[in-house]
Amino acid sequence: MSHAPHSPLPVGHYAYDEVDRTFLKQRVAQFRDQVERRISGALTEEEFKPLRLMNGLYLQLHAYMLRVAIPYGILNSGQMRALAQIAQRYDRDYGHFTTRQNIQFNWIRLEDTPDILALLAHADMHAIQTSGNCIRNVTADQFAGAAADEVLDPRVHAEILRQWSTLHPEFTFLPRKFKIAISGSPQDRVAARFHDIGLMARNGENGRPVFEVYVGGGLGRTPIVGVKLRDDLPEEDLIAYLEAILRVYNEFGRRDNIYKARIKILVQALGVDEFRDRVNAEFVAMDRARYRLDEGIVAAIRARFGVPDFDPAGQAAEKLAQQRKADRAFDFWVRTNTHAHKQPGYVSVTISCKPAGGIPGDVTSSQMNLLADLADQLSFGELRITHLQNVVLGHVRQDKLYGLWQTLEQNGLGTANVGFITDIVACPGLDYCALANARSIPIAQKLSERFASPDLQREIGPMRLNISGCINACGHHHAGHIGILGVDKRGEEAFQITLGGAADQDTVSIGQIIGAAMSEDETVDAIARIIDTYLARRTAGEQFIETCRRLGTAPFKDAAYATA
Repeated sequence: MSHAPHSPLPVGHYAYDEVDRTFLKQRVAQFRDQVERRISGALTEEEFKPLRLMNGLYLQLHAYMLRVAIPYGILNSGQMRALAQIAQRYDRDYGHFTTRQNIQFNWIRLEDTPDILALLAHADMHAIQTSGNCIRNVTADQFAGAAADEVLDPRVHAEILRQWSTLHPEFTFLPRKFKIAISGSPQDRVAARFHDIGLMARNGENGRPVFEVYVGGGLGRTPIVGVKLRDDLPEEDLIAYLEAILRVYNEFGRRDNIYKARIKILVQALGVDEFRDRVNAEFVAMDRARYRLDEGIVAAIRARFGVPDFDPAGQAAEKLAQQRKADRAFDFWVRTNTHAHKQPGYVSVTISCKPAGGIPGDVTSSQMNLLADLADQLSFGELRITHLQNVVLGHVRQDKLYGLWQTLEQNGLGTANVGFITDIVACPGLDYCALANARSIPIAQKLSERFASPDLQREIGPMRLNISGCINACGHHHAGHIGILGVDKRGEEAFQITLGGAADQDTVSIGQIIGAAMSEDETVDAIARIIDTYLARRTAGEQFIETCRRLGTAPFKDAAYATA
């Protein structure tokens, strides 16, 4: 494979300056001192807990877990190699990509954490605000800056939001954690309406981009679809308006009950009209000139990303067409795992981290190093992590796809299942998490094996299957066409099935529980019967979610419990 030309700046990834790097070095030194005091006994666990959480360090069932921030899912090849080094040296040779486009390491020793953070800082990375009651990692469209249907490049605005929100003095101790997602396209690829704030770009009346602003969405114990607060927010008012929303939440959000503390509860309690009025009052009263995003600021941030030096398209499309015609398996992979690019002769490639029988989102250190090499060779040194726990190469020439696919196939990363039933989203569950009721990983593996046949997946068609190990819904089970929720049933692990959820369509919906919890094997069999019912009762061209909405859940419930 040939090497792509390099740009002066790292392509697709925001370039840190010395201010950023000095800050991270100081933060590492501060935490090193805190860890030493914890180990010596000068700090109790209760005193240390808020300090470690501010640096993304959790205490799980068996070890510490470190969650590393990947802002808006973008990283360069050097950063991926740094993550591989952490996996190999400090963990058990793998990392887990999460639904916030971050990565978790599940077997970290406390005494190693400062050295890990120093390694991250050297690679212009950190673990700040991956935990705690603060504004978490802002997530963005995995095809940002490349998608053919893009109105604006959301990486630029996600970076602006990152700079605004990181260690914001007013929003460091919110009533509860706060999550923002931004899409640069009218096509929702970020589950915008399941976020505390969701931003969707579209063209305004004057031809300039504006944002639709959704607020009060979320999953967990009380799943709620966010409501539209504005549909015409100008780019220059983005920070001011979000500041107004956060101020209202920070003032009126509940702090007396952790289960009632999210902004979704406040919006429901006040009603969307009153909440909007309070936000507008705050927005009008603030010094908006201080927050205004003028064109110069936006252009300066955009320039820090670098621009790919694309080769002319030449005969790339024609060569790809010939290769697809000659190899059926390759053709299927291209259809499922590539996305239209705005640059002629290029596509974006989604690399599935969900092989048959594999653990969703887990990637070994050798695979990370391979992905870094492929990014250097084929995608200007840039990678993206998706909120669906896969990896994207954003800019691949069409005539390089066949060689890429062959390399991925040889290294367990060539699965052609993106958007299909085995492209499962799952949290780590009870294998690691102290909050979980059931293990997510084994049932994900069994379902992946049950539906591994490419022909069967193609027959089923587009499908989202999500698994959470507890009601906190880290696997976003409510948003799956089929969702699985782990519960405790008289001291035993069991699973409830939900149907009809959707996060990325015009009609966003929350999956509904169809019946009593079942054992792991009973749940796998029940889902197989649900799929059989769909295949038998769908109309021509109808996808599962459409059949489910047309028929309702009753026939699927009958099938699920037919022999349970």
